[in-house]
Amino acid sequence: MNAGEIEKIWEETKKILETEIPVSSYDAWIEPLEIIEYEDNQIKLLSGQAIAVEYLKKNHYPKFIDAFKKVLNKDITVNFETDKELYDKIRKSKIKEEKKEERKAEKIQKKEEEHKKAIENLGYVQSMNLNLKYRFDNFVTDENNKMAKAAAEMVASNPNAQYNPLYIQGGSGLGKTHLMQAIGHALINTKKIQCVKSEVFINEYINSTARNKDFNKSNLMNKFRNKYRNIDVLLIDDIQFFEGKKQCMEELFNTFDALHLSNKQIVLTSDRLPKDMPEMPQRLISRFEQGLVVEIHPPIEETRIKILENLAVTKDLTIPKEVFSYIAKNYKTNVRELEGAFNKVEAFASFEDTDITLEFAKHVLKCEERNELNIEKIAQEASKYYGVSIQDIKSSARSANISKARKITAFISKEYLKLKLEDIAKYIDKKHQTVMYGCDQIKDKLNKDNKLKQELKEIINILNLE
Repeated sequence: MNAGEIEKIWEETKKILETEIPVSSYDAWIEPLEIIEYEDNQIKLLSGQAIAVEYLKKNHYPKFIDAFKKVLNKDITVNFETDKELYDKIRKSKIKEEKKEERKAEKIQKKEEEHKKAIENLGYVQSMNLNLKYRFDNFVTDENNKMAKAAAEMVASNPNAQYNPLYIQGGSGLGKTHLMQAIGHALINTKKIQCVKSEVFINEYINSTARNKDFNKSNLMNKFRNKYRNIDVLLIDDIQFFEGKKQCMEELFNTFDALHLSNKQIVLTSDRLPKDMPEMPQRLISRFEQGLVVEIHPPIEETRIKILENLAVTKDLTIPKEVFSYIAKNYKTNVRELEGAFNKVEAFASFEDTDITLEFAKHVLKCEERNELNIEKIAQEASKYYGVSIQDIKSSARSANISKARKITAFISKEYLKLKLEDIAKYIDKKHQTVMYGCDQIKDKLNKDNKLKQELKEIINILNLE
């Protein structure tokens, strides 16, 4: 039985004694006692005063026996000891631990009160679409995202001072939404904020152009524009979804200019760089690029382990580090996928009422089977990395990201899997000569394009080819 369980027994026993012994005696002689041992049906209680021990033995010993029997449901022996030095040491340690817990509780309460105050004071918070878990203090940083976090913190500390707009680019699940929303949380008490996904903005705009029995077209449009222009900070997630939607892009352009001219902060996220959206008007692209564009790349293994450790702490789970290492080694693409693997292991352990061990994690995730490499797997990772679909890779589309994902798939399949050009061509539904030309292009560019070289390295790392 551990110390915590023994302490719990004593606390339950004291509750019984408190009802049976006069308050003056209880407070003076029983409350200060410390339980130091429970073994072989014997309880050992410690006091710092010999007079206390003598008093309790003489006046209340039977009540101790009865109280412990009620708690433990069996007869036990109670022994009293006096050791001033040991007693003082235990008390000091307890007081120190209590103060530590109090400080921790105060910090938690302070944070909760700050959030509560923000929500109470700002009636529009519910419409801001901010997720409470996305904050700067729980964003794990490494060399692949530290510049993006630093830029986001700078914008949060002094909006519209330097980086406007702030454009955060990264693949799915790498933390761009986390950073964008963290800016919103940092400014929640001082600025009027609107956070929106691109699809929501687009749908609201479309609805505002319609007529209904309650509002005419003009009223709906005014309501829409007031929502997104009479604010201090506009956060738009996944800006790439505007591409190709002519009227929506026009409205976005006008909203952007209205805010920018009024010295309001704009933050945008996308899985593509502005230059990689060929159907986006050049005037919009130039506005996206006029502030600061920062990129987020997949986290390194050490960071992925730290993310998993933090996740375990939030769920109050004790898990061997080798489990974190196993999950981190096999889930490299993005944080969302990493957390999904962790949650799957946790859920299965809960269902089966078992501890999470390395063997259990291997049994649940079956990474060895999942990681068996073929051209389909290469295409999946390349499409994720460049923010396109496998259908895009197999299509005739020629946008920058699709073309690059297609050529990288072919290049890795040829160089690392040693597949024949004919087999690659069949998979991506292209001519043999097209595949050969694409592979040659990649090989040639690797000698002079450092960005492409880094991208290829990251995809190869995700595929465990190095």
